[in-house]
Amino acid sequence: MGDTTRREFLLSSAVAGAAVVLDRAPAYAQKRELTLLSTNHFVPASDEELRRQAEAFGKQAGLTVKVDTIHGLQLPAKRAAEAQSQSGHDIVMLSHADPFLFENLLVDLGPLVDTLGKQYGGWYAFAAESCLTGSGWRAVPWFWVAFPATYNMAHFAKAGLEYPKTWDELLRQGKTLKRQGNPVGIAISHCGDSNTTFWSVFWCYGGKVLEADGKTPAIVSDRTAQVIDWYKEMNSSAMEPEVLSWDDASNNRFILSGKGSWIHNPISHYVVAKQNKLPVAELTGFHPSPAGPAGRHTVGVPRSLGIWKFSRNVEVAREFLRWFFAPAQYHEWILSGDNYNHPCWRDMESHPVWDIDPKYKPLKSIVQYSHLYGWPAPADERIQLVTNSYIIPNMFARAVTNEAKPKDAILWAETEIKRMVRGG
Repeated sequence: MGDTTRREFLLSSAVAGAAVVLDRAPAYAQKRELTLLSTNHFVPASDEELRRQAEAFGKQAGLTVKVDTIHGLQLPAKRAAEAQSQSGHDIVMLSHADPFLFENLLVDLGPLVDTLGKQYGGWYAFAAESCLTGSGWRAVPWFWVAFPATYNMAHFAKAGLEYPKTWDELLRQGKTLKRQGNPVGIAISHCGDSNTTFWSVFWCYGGKVLEADGKTPAIVSDRTAQVIDWYKEMNSSAMEPEVLSWDDASNNRFILSGKGSWIHNPISHYVVAKQNKLPVAELTGFHPSPAGPAGRHTVGVPRSLGIWKFSRNVEVAREFLRWFFAPAQYHEWILSGDNYNHPCWRDMESHPVWDIDPKYKPLKSIVQYSHLYGWPAPADERIQLVTNSYIIPNMFARAVTNEAKPKDAILWAETEIKRMVRGG
């Protein structure tokens, strides 16, 4: 998208009608430093834009705004350490049900969330569910990330295949593609992508980790055994052993190498390929996350921003968030991610970010069948603990490596889930 189009959008009537209070940074007489902790964005331009905006706010407000980013897998431990010591950054990035984990340590942001929701037509359900705890809004939904399927169109064409519509079809195709020298890649390891793909497959076969009450373990079922069998066969016949040690960037490298035929992942790898003019960019296609006997389901990955109660700059942090979520700033930041960053509001379904590249067309519909980890159980600290502990990837790893029989791996997972749910 060219700069002219972007600027025209930012000057459109929707932007012009925004509340002035959200669009102007306040002035503070005393010089201060405001700090924000986030992860290293998979599209580096979004980190650059965030820092640019932080500097702009700081100049207007008469303070310094410092944005710190770390590897995504390091963030849970870093947040936990700050919560334990009650010191660290002022604003922190949260994911999924993290606001429930830190509910008593996060500032109530209800007034700002209500204002933004009314201004932009309301929140997507899974974005709201991730931030609205029993005691109020403990974070502001920032953006969400879609998990489409990526395939190398040349590898599929060579094998005489169209992209898979179901997970069973992917398994059948994966065997052919691996024999061709182009295996499928799904992480079975301690990383976010591993958790996300598990939930997507599991839901499509009708599986649940917890019942809808959020308390009763439901992992012991024929559906779990069915999905373990699917993973075992996928691992042995369609993938390579390296998936057992992948991190969240591994599937990106896998598809960018030109060897991989299929991954389940956001579009960051494609953004990198385009920016670096890699030949694989032309061969990359996207399609909806596959379906199963129980329908089509996948994880919508919401990111949010919260303010620690122990921050010495709570009011300044509030003002920064008000300013950042104003159209002039927020739209520019969303566009910086080349459709990796999706707005959380319903009114932004016509946002120009969806039209940056025609290949992104399948992404827009993903919101219709996206859920938070743990669904149909409600978002809360219990399912977040299960997720952060990588219980489910460990269950699959035990089974696919034959460390444990599938039945024993499932019973082990149930024990661990009960321990998390019951706080023991």
